[in-house]
Amino acid sequence: MKVEIINRSKHQLPTYATPLSAGMDLKANLEEPMVIAPLERVLVPTGLFIALPKGYEAQVRPRSGLAIKKGITVLNSPGTIDADYRGEVCVILVNLSNEPFTILDGERIAQMVIARHEQVEWDCVEVLDATERGAGGFGHTGV
Repeated sequence: MKVEIINRSKHQLPTYATPLSAGMDLKANLEEPMVIAPLERVLVPTGLFIALPKGYEAQVRPRSGLAIKKGITVLNSPGTIDADYRGEVCVILVNLSNEPFTILDGERIAQMVIARHEQVEWDCVEVLDATERGAGGFGHTGV
């Protein structure tokens, strides 16, 4: 699948790390290092602009290494980039650790997955079909 992209960053385009990777790493595009204090959230630019085809979205997700090692995650995970959005791809990061974290220019800060989606047409009814689960949720199946 081909996707139009404008790269105004100083870095190469996102790529898949392995042949079976679902996500591509997004890199920070910064003029100077950015420090995220504990519990602070920041908007990190990537310098990328994309035009997705109708029926697709880009999902911005945390990088597992940053999450487990440094407590840095994508705040609205997964963030959605809609097919009609033409602004810069930016990443909302939050520092859930007790230590300040410095983001350097070119650092891999998140991953982006391109996914197909559908739009629904609501069909208002008075009763939904019955299932074995019913209304059970939020831990209803046990431990």
